[in-house]
Amino acid sequence: MKKSILSVVLLITPMISNAAGFALILQSGSGMGNAYAGAAAVAEDASTIYFNPAGMTYIEGTQVVGALHLIRPRSEFNQALPAGVTGGEGGDTGSLSLIPNFYYKRDVSDTVKFGLGVGAPFGQKTEYDDDWLGRFQGIKSEIKTVNINPSLAFKVNDQLSLGFGINAMWIQAELTSAVNLVTSERISKVKGDDWGFGYNLGAIYQITPDTRLGLAYRSKVDQNLTGDVRFSISGGPTPNGDVTAETTLPETLSFSSFTHLNDRWDLLADVTWTRWSRFRELRVLRENGSTLSATPQNWDNTMRYSIGLNYKYSDTLKLRAGVAYDEEAMSDEFRTVRIPGNDRKWLAFGAAWQATPNTKLDVAYAHLFVSNPDINDDQRGVFPTRGRVAGDYDASVDMISTQVTHNF
Repeated sequence: MKKSILSVVLLITPMISNAAGFALILQSGSGMGNAYAGAAAVAEDASTIYFNPAGMTYIEGTQVVGALHLIRPRSEFNQALPAGVTGGEGGDTGSLSLIPNFYYKRDVSDTVKFGLGVGAPFGQKTEYDDDWLGRFQGIKSEIKTVNINPSLAFKVNDQLSLGFGINAMWIQAELTSAVNLVTSERISKVKGDDWGFGYNLGAIYQITPDTRLGLAYRSKVDQNLTGDVRFSISGGPTPNGDVTAETTLPETLSFSSFTHLNDRWDLLADVTWTRWSRFRELRVLRENGSTLSATPQNWDNTMRYSIGLNYKYSDTLKLRAGVAYDEEAMSDEFRTVRIPGNDRKWLAFGAAWQATPNTKLDVAYAHLFVSNPDINDDQRGVFPTRGRVAGDYDASVDMISTQVTHNF
């Protein structure tokens, strides 16, 4: 079962980060229209399995949700080095990608619900031209994940619902860069993967008939990647061989609210904390324990704030809007060419159409305004033998989501 799901997802999932670090918030087409405000409390459809499994108690019967997200990041480097530096600026490092989600929910009893979610909580891809000036620090950097998330929810009473889920997460990472051997250059490609496991918890409390609060926690997932390093020209001081790398995908804590203001309007809000401070270093080891590469990261914990509105235009049409502010995990001092991110501001719009009594269609669009990242690694001496990169990036992200929700 896991293998077949994984194969389907990977066919269409070259992932690009749209949030802090290399996180992906693209877990729901309906949530996109509100910039994911209120995600841990809204419980509108089975995508609540990811954001807060307790929300399944608000959904009757059997439901299937399928979503596709088209994401187009743009990021172009502008060098600030003196004339005569060898290499170009790398071109547009972003590319068009399609990211899917799938959710299934059913009733076990009147008070117990079961759900299964499949998605991609983390992902990152940057790819520069092979001859760009920072090629010795990085050319291609790609992280893919697939998360399989079976969950249970319990309705304790009319006010309180609780949820719990298990997460089986597959990760694959690929890093390429140029290697300077004085008389020639080679391309190094490091690739590895692993399965890791974690859990998620959630609670929703209905404080009034029109207002509920949601609290959700997703645990860390430790990953011990194994793979190999290959060089375009093998032998000599750069032999091919097996490698390992350890990383921890961070835990998150979200607090959300959902308020039904009147017959037309809903107000949604969310605050999410992510423990990115676990990501201190990116170190790749050879089989004999020697270090192939090591890059300090020293990331910081982040906060994401969002607020959204729903407007019920008619019995079959709901309009959505939302804004968000998403802090970046890396500081200017430790920014690298592999993940040149910065703070993001979201502006999102969406619509939900109840096409039939059992089928709902959602569409949404979001634009992310990315504060232009600066980089100047000469100031800290991180890469004394791998060249200097100094300049800034022009960056932005556009996303379109579609979702089908069907009740049986």
